[in-house]
Amino acid sequence: MVSVLRSHVEKRAGVLGNVGKNDNLCTLCEEYVSEALIYLQQNKTQQEIISALHESCSKLQSLKKQCVILVDYYAPLFFLELNTIKPAEFCGKVNLCQQVVAYAQGIKQNSCDVCNMAIEEVITLLKDPDNQLTILELLLKECKTVEKYLPKCKVLVFEYAPLLLTNAEQFLEKQDICSKLHACDTYASSVEDTLLSDH
Repeated sequence: MVSVLRSHVEKRAGVLGNVGKNDNLCTLCEEYVSEALIYLQQNKTQQEIISALHESCSKLQSLKKQCVILVDYYAPLFFLELNTIKPAEFCGKVNLCQQVVAYAQGIKQNSCDVCNMAIEEVITLLKDPDNQLTILELLLKECKTVEKYLPKCKVLVFEYAPLLLTNAEQFLEKQDICSKLHACDTYASSVEDTLLSDH
């Protein structure tokens, strides 16, 4: 998904190639990844994610109990795994610290615009049936790594992956992620207003 997103952003932005490291793009990536990790590591955020997953499980009547068990088992492991992610390494792995991007001269983009563009691109990608199929294929491919549970894994992928993709799309459409990541001033302003009103 990251490579698909990167290729779309590169096409839109006009990539020149691997000429050298673009410090601004690399720095932005590292800042966004750091902010995203901070956001995802907060108890409130984790509880919201787990609640949303439990709500999705409740829609799977006959498999609700199994779904909740999976969520309760894997969500904490996922959040623990987040602690191992280092922003610089992540940005290097997705090649955002190795590309030189040439933006059109007439367009001036701040971090808020870049963040919103990226979120819009992810939503567009999530809505594309070809990308959904690619994601399902990747998940099914990963099922082969758990040979003992291959049939169950495939059933879970076919039953839950479309629901998760839809929920991810809806979450991104409803939430102002860029403000929560402090890429846009609106979140900072609302936090300042809240702090001032508390005094």
